[in-house]
Amino acid sequence: MPEYEGLYIGGQWLPTATGDSIEIISPVTEGRLGSSPAASTTDIDRAVAAARKAFDEGPWPRMPVLERIAILERARKIYATRADEISALITAEMGCPSSISGLLQVGYPQHILDYYLELAGSWNFEQQRGQSLVRQAPVGVVAAIVPWNTPHSAFMVKLAPALLSGCTVVAKPSPETALDGLLLAEIFAEAGLPEGVLNVVPAGPESGEYLVSHAGVDKVSFTGSTAAGMRIASICGGAIRRYSLELGGKSAAIILDDADIPTVVQGLRFASFLNSGQVCTNQTRVLAPKARYGEVVDALCQMVPTMKIGDPTDPTTEIGPLVSERQRQRVEHYISVGLAEGATIAAGGGRPSALPAGWFIEPTIFCDVDNAMTIAQDEIFGPVVAVLAYDDEDHAVSIANDSRYGLGGGIWTADVERGVDLARRVRTGQLSINGASSELTTPFGGFKQSGVGRESGPEGLLNYVELQAITCPA
Repeated sequence: MPEYEGLYIGGQWLPTATGDSIEIISPVTEGRLGSSPAASTTDIDRAVAAARKAFDEGPWPRMPVLERIAILERARKIYATRADEISALITAEMGCPSSISGLLQVGYPQHILDYYLELAGSWNFEQQRGQSLVRQAPVGVVAAIVPWNTPHSAFMVKLAPALLSGCTVVAKPSPETALDGLLLAEIFAEAGLPEGVLNVVPAGPESGEYLVSHAGVDKVSFTGSTAAGMRIASICGGAIRRYSLELGGKSAAIILDDADIPTVVQGLRFASFLNSGQVCTNQTRVLAPKARYGEVVDALCQMVPTMKIGDPTDPTTEIGPLVSERQRQRVEHYISVGLAEGATIAAGGGRPSALPAGWFIEPTIFCDVDNAMTIAQDEIFGPVVAVLAYDDEDHAVSIANDSRYGLGGGIWTADVERGVDLARRVRTGQLSINGASSELTTPFGGFKQSGVGRESGPEGLLNYVELQAITCPA
């Protein structure tokens, strides 16, 4: 495990003001993996000051975009050479199975960077409109705060457009994945990013809230829970500070009556249980037509035992541990609530007996679920799926939309056109037809309590600019 003696602030590795550290615990063995420095509020002050100085006085915002592109292209090449190391580190920190870590944890961040490097090369940051010059000016100092489940993907979709736009950044990794955040700082430093343009300060919630409320921050970009997002929105609203939020989800998989159930269930193997259930867009409410409800439940129950649970470094493992003991307790609490409210466990529901150590939980299928139940309304963030019955398409849409969330979802059907028509009626930010993969060219974000704003696509770059009009006399 890499060891870091300091935080990355102003282009230097600086010891923390307090000497506090974060213990990194293995979700597999429950033993100590290593430690990271923990940023105090004093360290946050230093990081914001460095970013502020780099934005107000440094070369980065005034640098031609092609020069910024050249530096980030170097970062992309360095990242590629360290991809295996990064993948292994994230797997060790939070338990993502190595079978998907190469794609989800390190492949996707590289694709994000590639996309924005190409987009920035053709992006028109200034337009002439009559007598006026309309500029897209960098928004300023950005506080980028990400969760532990896909740390580099969540960072890169913020860092790439923010940096290419000319912003400077204070990045706060989650305590559970602090080390990979500091490794990311190494990569950008080696690429030649000017001092203060990127500052990386792993910290807990107290320092994170201090960063969000800091007067030197112009924009907050947050990915995480809806509860935390509400708090951030209230702080930023009080200061008229720009913010974008990518929050929780409770996505529905609507299985239409013409769907091939074995094919659908194999698709849900990925769409519902990705990263051991710890992905905000996972389709954790499976909506089945009443006439085929038993068939869907039976097929899911036959599929779940074929998913290997265990050591995430084993390439055949599909379900690794949850990230922490606290997270497993949360999932187990929801399982008990589901039973208490009258749902039935059709598969899983416990800790695997063959794995006495580690924060493992069996992939779990609930049947006899009503959409008013807690397990159908709350984001559990673990390998727990609720199967609900519907009468007709109108009823399916009603169930899917009966949620405070609106992040993802899926339609499963033999008729793609029919699926698209139905998707138009679902109040959610993105839907897939038959498990089709999302594209970086499209905006990502949610309706309702799933967030504010969009990441990815051209819309993601617009998060980090302010519009300025300069009008000249005729």
